[in-house]
Parts: sequence; C-alpha cells; structure tokens
Amino acid sequence: MKAVIINFKAYGEGSGEKAVSLSKAVEEVSKKVDFYMAVCPPFVDLSDVIRNVEIDVFAQHADAVGYGSHTARITPEMLKEKGVKGSLINHSERRLRLADIEFLVSKFGELELTSVVCTNNVATTKAAASLKPDYVAIEPPELIGSGIPVSKAEPEIVENSVRAAKDINPDVKVLCGAGITTYEDVVSAIDLGADGVLLASGVVKAEDQKRALEELVGLR
Repeated sequence: MKAVIINFKAYGEGSGEKAVSLSKAVEEVSKKVDFYMAVCPPFVDLSDVIRNVEIDVFAQHADAVGYGSHTARITPEMLKEKGVKGSLINHSERRLRLADIEFLVSKFGELELTSVVCTNNVATTKAAASLKPDYVAIEPPELIGSGIPVSKAEPEIVENSVRAAKDINPDVKVLCGAGITTYEDVVSAIDLGADGVLLASGVVKAEDQKRALEELVGLR
C-alpha cells in the first residue's frame, strides 16, 4: 500500500485544536482510499491527537538519547509510552549526525516504532537505506514549501534515489517529499518508483484542508 504521511510542522493551522481536527479529517479521508495515511503533529499535541484518531500518529523528531539527565530531550521510549507509532528522523529542518540517525533507527527497531529517515540527495539516501529504516524520504531542501514537486523539478533524484536505496536494502520504502500538493504530484512520484509521499504545507496551510486532502488522494 502506498503511503501519505503529513507533517504538521509548527504551523498554526496544524497545532492545538486544529491539530486534532486536521487529524480527524485525514482519518476520514483515509477510509475512502487505498492509501496508508499517517500524521505528524507537534509534540505538545501528540497525546490529544492519539486520543482522538485511530490512524497512526508519528512524532516530528526524536533525540538520540535514552532515559537520563537530558533536559528537554525526547527519547524514543517516551514516544512509545505515549502511543506514538513512529517518527521522522533527520528532517531538513532538524538535521542529525549520522551516528544519531543510526542510534535512532536501531532503537526504533527494538521498540517496534516506524522510522522515516529524511534525506536530500542520492548519496544520503543510499547511506540512510544501509541503516535499514522502514522509510527514507527524499526532500531537496530548496524545494520544501516551494510548491514545486521534486518529482517534476528533479525527477532524476527520485529515480536514482529509489534505485540506490533498493540496491542497498530491497525492503526499504522510499517516499518523495518537498512540494507535493496535488494528486498528479503523488502519481508522478509513484511512477518514478516511490512508495508514497511526505508532505506538509500543501495540506496544512491550505484554505480548505479537507478539500486539499481529497484532491491529494484523487477523490476530487
């Protein structure tokens, strides 16, 4: 099943009560289509969202530490305890060192959490795939929030990243991110070999979020 994962970031349109209402809209749409859909609300909204929806809820980040004297850090164990199903790792707005990515992917595997490692080019995608995460998500930073989908602006990055990732780890799933806003973008990404998409502003900042969701998955 192809995946659609929506990152709410720290947008006002996806925080607080709006995080819950948007998550409910994603859940409602997910029941009408053959897509796996998950949401990544802000940390402070995770518990509220989890209580109100049955779709998978991911965190936007996790710190590469265990329980201990780590003020203001979020450990994978904390996420597991709250009922979170996984997390983005190494998003372009929250970069990590390779050793930290490796720690988190391994720890997520132990905790049976889903790992989504974000990458920005073919080389980093290949390196990430070798760590055996569940997903790698290709997001050239210059296209994030631009409205220009990577599948159109730089389709060779998607094709080459999928090939490189699968050569290293045939089981890894590859997502296409940055600029995804329409069903055409989703189809283009899948046609290039991706297993789904990771997106944010195209839905979260849309004037009509539910309509944007429906258009994204081909219901309109």
